[in-house]
Amino acid sequence: MSSTAGYAATPSGVADAEKLAALRRTKAVATGALCLCVAVFALAKSFETEWPWLSFVAAFAEAATIGGIADWYAVVALFRRPLGLPIPHTAIIPSNQSRIADNLGRFIEVNFLAPGPVREKLQEVDFAALVADWLSGPERAAGLSRFVIRLVPQTLTAVEQSGLRDFVRQRILAEIDKVKVAPLAADLLSSFTDERRHQKLFDEFTKVVGRFLSDEQALATMRERIREELPSLFNLFRADAYLLKKIVASASSLLDEVRADPDHPMRQEFDRFVHGFIDRLRNSRDYARRAEKMKRDLLARPELGELVQDLWQSMRALIEQDATADNSMIREHLASMFVDVGRHLATDPRIRADMNEGFVVALSSFVESQKSGVSSFIADQVKRWDLGQLTRLIEINIGRDLQYIRFNGMLIGGLAGIALHIVERLFLAG
Repeated sequence: MSSTAGYAATPSGVADAEKLAALRRTKAVATGALCLCVAVFALAKSFETEWPWLSFVAAFAEAATIGGIADWYAVVALFRRPLGLPIPHTAIIPSNQSRIADNLGRFIEVNFLAPGPVREKLQEVDFAALVADWLSGPERAAGLSRFVIRLVPQTLTAVEQSGLRDFVRQRILAEIDKVKVAPLAADLLSSFTDERRHQKLFDEFTKVVGRFLSDEQALATMRERIREELPSLFNLFRADAYLLKKIVASASSLLDEVRADPDHPMRQEFDRFVHGFIDRLRNSRDYARRAEKMKRDLLARPELGELVQDLWQSMRALIEQDATADNSMIREHLASMFVDVGRHLATDPRIRADMNEGFVVALSSFVESQKSGVSSFIADQVKRWDLGQLTRLIEINIGRDLQYIRFNGMLIGGLAGIALHIVERLFLAG
């Protein structure tokens, strides 16, 4: 009872206890068969002179006994020293624990963790469907968003301490420095002038001028300048007021004509000016040099760095404040986004296929890089096993089959004994 009591605690322990009981039964039967062969041999030899045909029985029993003993020795020598004798090349499994461990680790590495079988096995799993099903649950998505939000302050601190923020800023400025401003501005203006949209700007300009001409303070200033330019004699006849009135009336009339006529010569002149400016921006080296100088001067100003710092601090304060709020908008948007991602992923086979392929590539690469470590881990674990535990484990699982070798040895040995006895009789008879 003490040898099997420990196996009853778990399902695997129950299975091992059953295997151990079956092994003991098979051992008892094999040993009984061997003893029977010895007894039959002794009896057959004793009455062989009275009944000559018993010589065949004796030959069978004798050879079966020898075969059974030899196979008993071979089976026992795998696990321990027969009869405790220090016979060379016995107790094979305990004596070769280290080599068995290394070979087992290499066997698993070569046959089970090879790239081909690993990829085939991974391709059977629909990782994207598992991710989609997990994300589609609102509670799980909300939990994931809460987890992500809790990491926000630490992430922002890590970004600052790691210098990543300064690195990103420098990279952004370096990329901006590579951009040619003049051609870019020309392209932007070209898109703005499509369908003469720039004429709306001209219309706004005429409205501004119109408002200026109707402003009393502006008119007073203009009248004063006219008075200064006119001779004193003309001022006595209020010529300044007359001239100002004529100028304002003519300008207002001209502006009304321009706004009413989409093909007015002034509009056409504005078109030529704008298109000429765009052409110079795109092709003039002088304009290009000026634009690059303006860009470098702007990027070099300390105010720009202070502005970036202020924006970062403001953004961080806003994010951290929202992250700690009970009704965090970021958390709600994240949860909603995760649910949408799960639903879209579930209905888009192309994205799922790409995602699954990514999982296969990543996991197979990981297994490939770590399989030698797995091999070493298995080997180290087997080497740490207690010799008695190792021997017991192997014997429990394959010992019953090995016991049948003893039966086969007795049967084959007995048949060989009869065959040799027949050959012997034939030679004697000859």
